[in-house]
Amino acid sequence: MNGAGQGSTLLSFLPLVALFAIFYFLIIRPQQKQQQKHKDMVNALAKGDKIITNGGLYAEVVKVDDNFIKIKLNENNIVKLDKAFVSKKVDSVNETI
Repeated sequence: MNGAGQGSTLLSFLPLVALFAIFYFLIIRPQQKQQQKHKDMVNALAKGDKIITNGGLYAEVVKVDDNFIKIKLNENNIVKLDKAFVSKKVDSVNETI
């Protein structure tokens, strides 16, 4: 009787384990890959790269430090930005303004 009770307990946890596996492969793993890709992109930034910040600002990288980068917004404004606020690196942007 002891063996049959353990089998039914194990079978009752099987749907929970399957649900966690589905959750992991559909949500957690892709998010981890995206975070790693963004981290690699931020670590690869160099002087002269064009970026877009999380606030939507288009800027050019002037200097890269450990946790911060200095960016040029226009000819007169250079600001310091935390690396975590870099949204993406762009190759070219049509500047029609």
